[in-house]
Amino acid sequence: MSTHIRLDPILCDGFGQCAELLPERITLDEWGYPIVSDTAVPASLTAEAERTVDLCPRLALSLERRRAGQPTGALR
Repeated sequence: MSTHIRLDPILCDGFGQCAELLPERITLDEWGYPIVSDTAVPASLTAEAERTVDLCPRLALSLERRRAGQPTGALR
């Protein structure tokens, strides 16, 4: 099972602090909206990923666990 960052683009207002907090997994497009890597969050970045999700001002980010062949489900 792996942990991934999920973005709800409808909730996001493009504040951009997520890319500052977790540049290893989140970059910004030309309008300042996040582009979230679909790769799994390594254990070494789990605390930073949780902090990034917790500090999102619009609650547009969440963490989810994915299992191969299983539906996704939000963690936080």
